[in-house]
This record gives sequence, structure tokens and C-alpha cells, in this order.
Amino acid sequence: MTALYIILGASVGILLLVLLTAFICFRLTFYSKARDPKVLAEYRIPPGKAYLPFRDEMTAWIKSARETPYTEMEIRSYDGLTLRGRYYEKEKGLPIEIQFHGYRGDSDRDLSGAVFRAFAVGRNALIIDHRGSGRSDGHVITFGVKEKRDCLSWIEHAISYFGEDVRLYLTGISMGAATVLMASGEKLPPQVKGVLADCPYSSAKEIIRKVIRDMGLPASVFYPFVRLGARLYGGFDPNDAEPIEAVKRATLPIIFYHGEADGFVPSEMSVRLFDACASEKKRLITVKGADHGIAFSVDKENYLKMLNAFIEENGMR
Repeated sequence: MTALYIILGASVGILLLVLLTAFICFRLTFYSKARDPKVLAEYRIPPGKAYLPFRDEMTAWIKSARETPYTEMEIRSYDGLTLRGRYYEKEKGLPIEIQFHGYRGDSDRDLSGAVFRAFAVGRNALIIDHRGSGRSDGHVITFGVKEKRDCLSWIEHAISYFGEDVRLYLTGISMGAATVLMASGEKLPPQVKGVLADCPYSSAKEIIRKVIRDMGLPASVFYPFVRLGARLYGGFDPNDAEPIEAVKRATLPIIFYHGEADGFVPSEMSVRLFDACASEKKRLITVKGADHGIAFSVDKENYLKMLNAFIEENGMR
């Protein structure tokens, strides 16, 4: 009996250790604490040295976006969260970009510049705060699993609000780019005309394993705990976030951008996404010297030139 108690005690101890490790991995990777309105009101840029040369520009974009008239919008997600966005109108009747931000970012920080980039190519912009981000509800970031469904809900809302004749484009940066690529593999309404994906990852599993390795830890050991934590405490499986599988079903025009010096999401991921993409209308632009999410800042002229050319070639005005 003593041996049995020892075995049972050891088994319980191991189980508790596994659950605790999974919980810690979940909190570090997927959990989003309540957002402080005072922090959201600050002029924030992404952390890291790569963004310092663009601090003034990014701050100016945020300031300009806050001062530009916009319409507050919100929807209810399929699982009961209130999701929020802001609509900016350059001119009534123009196509509308529905824009999605990056991991642990928000629309104010990541998409203020994208509003004016959209204006520059003759589009209005609806910028979204993902679940668990910015002013939207929620505390779990799912790397595109549930965000894809939210994207589909925003499409439905835009058609209902703006009318059946609206022309929509899905655009995103980083996790937002992965999200719109995942949506591109779905059967979308005819109002959706194309996709822009800036520095997307090929799959959640790949990018999470890459970050684990960057931390000097064995991905083969820790990723199973990350996945278990997501399933137990977040209610989703990160292995379901696979943009590279979704683009194999895509038919819409898709333009990919990626900085060649991206230290977070390797540009090679966009190359593989481009190669896997089934759309007959696709283009990949890589930008020399650009780190994660700053391809537009590094080379605005060529970014807009290539985007305008893609729009003209594919009748996307």
C-alpha cells in the first residue's frame, strides 16, 4: 500500500506540475489583462530599437487619426463579446478597408498610419480592435482562430451598415494579416474584393515555436505546454491557426508585403504563403532593411506604387 500511495502521490504531483506549466504558458502567450484607458490614451509605439527612428512619424499618425473625424462602431461576437472599431471616411462611396492590428497591439497604435495609407489609394478605413485588445472586450488572444470569425462578423456588419453595394477589402498587419489570410480561405460574400497582408506568419504553431527558440528554450519541449494551456484555459487550439492552409483555398486578389529584415516574423513565411496561395491574382513585395511591421514606413513611395499597380491590374478601384 505504501508503494501505491507513493505512485499516486507522484502521479498527482506530476499532473499538477503539468497543469501549472500549461497555465503559465497560457498567461504569457495568450492572456490579455484589462486595458488601462490612461495607457491607451498615450502616444504609444511598438517596443524595440527598430521603431525608434519612426517614433515621431508614428506619433504624428496617431495624433492625426485622433483628430480626424470618425464614427464609433461596435458588434457582438459569436461568443458574446463587444468588439469595437472606428470608421474613417475620406469620401462617401469609396471602397472600405477593414483593417486588423498585430499581436498585443491595438488599432490606435498599429493602424493609425494605415488609415492614411488607405486614403492615399482612394479607400475609406474601418480599423478594428481585436478581442482582448484595445477597447474591445475579452482577455484571450487566439492568434487568428477566433479572430477569423470576428473578421467574418465585421464583414457582415459592414454590408448591413453601408449597403449591398459596398466594396470591401481585408487588410492586416502581423497577426491581423494572418487573420485576414485565414478569412480568405472562407466562402466570402461578393462585396469582399481583395486582401492585403503585411508581415503575416504562416501558422501560429510556427511563429510560437520560433519565439520559444529565440528565448533559448527547446520548442519541442515547451510548445506542447503552450498548446495545452490554450486548450485548457483559452478554449481554442493554436494549431487551428494556419494561414498557409487557408490561402490554398483563396480566390481573391492578395498582395503580400514583408520587410526583409523582420526579426520577429521571418520574411520567408510570406514567401511560403505566396507560393501556397491558390489565387491567380497575387503579388509579393519585400522591402530591404525593414523590420517587423514597418515596410510602409521604410519605403512609402514604393509601397504605394506597387499597391496602386496591383489595384489597377486587377480592377480593384
